[in-house]
Amino acid sequence: MSVPLHLLYLACPRGLEQALEEEVADIPGCSARVVSRHAAGIALRGSLRDVMLLNLHSRLASRVLLHVASERIAHADAIYRLALRQPWERWFDPAQSLRIDISAERSPLQSLQFAVLRAKDGVCDHFRMRDGRRPAIDRQQPDVRLHLHVDADSAHLYLDTSGEALFKRGWRLEHGEAPLKENLAAGLLRLCGWTPRDALYDPFCGAGTIAIEAAQIACGIAPGLQRSFGFERLLGFDETLWQQLREQAQAARRPAPAPIVAADIDPRMLRLSLDNARRAGVEQALRLHQGDALEGAAPLQLAAGQAGWVLSNPPYAERIEAKGSQAGDFLRRLGDRLKQRFVGWNAGLLLADLRAERALGLRAARRHVLYNGAIECRLFTFALVAGRPPRRAPPGPVGAQ
Repeated sequence: MSVPLHLLYLACPRGLEQALEEEVADIPGCSARVVSRHAAGIALRGSLRDVMLLNLHSRLASRVLLHVASERIAHADAIYRLALRQPWERWFDPAQSLRIDISAERSPLQSLQFAVLRAKDGVCDHFRMRDGRRPAIDRQQPDVRLHLHVDADSAHLYLDTSGEALFKRGWRLEHGEAPLKENLAAGLLRLCGWTPRDALYDPFCGAGTIAIEAAQIACGIAPGLQRSFGFERLLGFDETLWQQLREQAQAARRPAPAPIVAADIDPRMLRLSLDNARRAGVEQALRLHQGDALEGAAPLQLAAGQAGWVLSNPPYAERIEAKGSQAGDFLRRLGDRLKQRFVGWNAGLLLADLRAERALGLRAARRHVLYNGAIECRLFTFALVAGRPPRRAPPGPVGAQ
């Protein structure tokens, strides 16, 4: 008997589409196959088993959406009729609460909120005409989430099988001043080329997101092990299969093979990193170090033949100034520090300053365009080889102390 396949859509941060496609191919037991790549996501064909595996194991995806229906539209009433015709009773019961979210690309509709309202009316009227009942709307903690996407001429309805966004792993209760989402942090690790055999040092760790993602990868901890998912509340959910997949993921845990160090000048951030690491189950895999990343010796020495990565999302200028550094020459000082103390290492820096190479005094081996929320950034990767000595600071004015 053949297994039914569904059209799926995996949303992700812009810039991670190819990396997400590669990650899907690496998930053990996942048979989903990529159909097409889009801005901020990929389309696949896969089974409901694949849906479970993707939610459990994908570090880069934001959501796993299951396609229900599409239709060309000219106005919002067409969305109502599309939603009205779908066999929603296959997936959920009218006693369950509902939420509908929307995204749009070149939409011709004047009001996206009105489009959501018409989709909600179509779903509710479908159930009401069947047996007089209709689902309640709950924006905060719904049992079932639907997603409506509107493009230039069509509307697309999806079941959101993830529930809460997948970057919400369940271990980060607080974050630092400029939080980096967990799936973007995981994307940095994959794009730069770090592997669990390589040492990792994040000198501006904040809440510890990059180091904790690296530690979970190194320890074989699936990102979805500590949370629930939307598909668990859908009709026909195979609880036995889900338990088997979770047990297989639990059995894959292992010790980290290489050191991972998270450092920050702010002791509050280190305490936050430690709390997050405990909740993530990787406290033993991390070393925490308090200190100024631009001063002193490196807190980590490589073993013979070991590769090392300095990987970080350095702080924004206003945070640098708050810590007493000079924001204007921060990148220059950081580049000199890397050249002084980390010869033979690799470095990956996520920066919103698109001219950062010149300021750092380093030539990037690769550049990836990424978006940290709405902020356009570059992930610059560098091979730190022996070369010219660091630049000297220009002399100050006569009489300066």
